Amino acid sequence: MTRMTQRRKVQKYLLDGSPAALQYPVRLREDILAAEEPLEIRLGNLSFAVTMRTPGDDFDLVAGFLVSEGIIRNQSDIVSLRFCAGEDQEGKQTFNVIEARFREGLQLPDTGRHIYTSSSCGICGSDSIEAVRKTVTFDIKQDHLRIPVDILARLPAQLREAQALFDKTGGVHAAGLFRINSGGGAELLCLREDVGRHNAVDKVVGWALREGLLPLRGTVLQVSGRASFELVQKAALAGIPVLAAVSAPSSLAADLAAETGITLVGFSRGSSLNVYVGGDRLEPLGQRANVNATA
Repeated sequence: MTRMTQRRKVQKYLLDGSPAALQYPVRLREDILAAEEPLEIRLGNLSFAVTMRTPGDDFDLVAGFLVSEGIIRNQSDIVSLRFCAGEDQEGKQTFNVIEARFREGLQLPDTGRHIYTSSSCGICGSDSIEAVRKTVTFDIKQDHLRIPVDILARLPAQLREAQALFDKTGGVHAAGLFRINSGGGAELLCLREDVGRHNAVDKVVGWALREGLLPLRGTVLQVSGRASFELVQKAALAGIPVLAAVSAPSSLAADLAAETGITLVGFSRGSSLNVYVGGDRLEPLGQRANVNATA
């Protein structure tokens, strides 16, 4: 986890009125920050995108990004992922450039449209909303997942318990992919953390693609932040029927969820939650989920 974090000395001010605060109001201590570095994504030997991310699970990130861009749809579309040569000022390998190679005949986008995404925005390089309305190939409306509302409400706590990087830094988003089991509980299939919430989701989707699991029928994607348009789009392109967030969705996210058949949940915080779209997938308290989801 060394490249995922960075240590830095800080001045900590104590303002609690205690004797220690009055005698020593400023203390020097070491804090741990979540690392943020650029990652260049190449299609073959041509540069396509640069994203700011927390290093770690980079192949998952690239695979998920390519899914969200509509470039690949299944495991067989991608032949290889590899780190390219790249050095810092001290001559050390940066591991900040990844080259993707694809199956013969796969239609690739114009690499003249170079994309830059920050850790806070995943679609900043797109020209318009229409440019990011990718063709969804999975019929999510036919996914018959049913989930007890109390199980869904507990997912943020399960997600938080598994956030090792957040425990160290307090400065990363998380995305967790859950499957509802026959006993009514929720199994965490994959957790990824990153300074960018869209990167965390791409890492989850990329993991699923590399494991040959797309489309992700009968699953729930729980995220630690808000539910934006881009996160709904990423869920739709991966075939995920339920997206739940601890904060609010945007109006455009709700519109896209309704269009694609995704159940969209916001303000999920243990004791309550809001269902903005697709409430028919939720069951009242105490009832058991039907996990025989089909698409």
